[in-house]
Amino acid sequence: MKKVKITLVKSPIDRPERQKLTLKALGLNKTNSSKEVEATPQVLGMIRKVEHMLKVEEI
Repeated sequence: MKKVKITLVKSPIDRPERQKLTLKALGLNKTNSSKEVEATPQVLGMIRKVEHMLKVEEI
């Protein structure tokens, strides 16, 4: 499987609770925190929901 590096670049403050929970599920809790995750369809769907707050790079 491909891996993807995701970085939280915008604060989740003043965002809907559902988006905050999605970020928590992805393992991103602080601004500028990064995580390497497998590019499964489930993870890509979660990334798509909050992509306006993320920077995504393929590894």
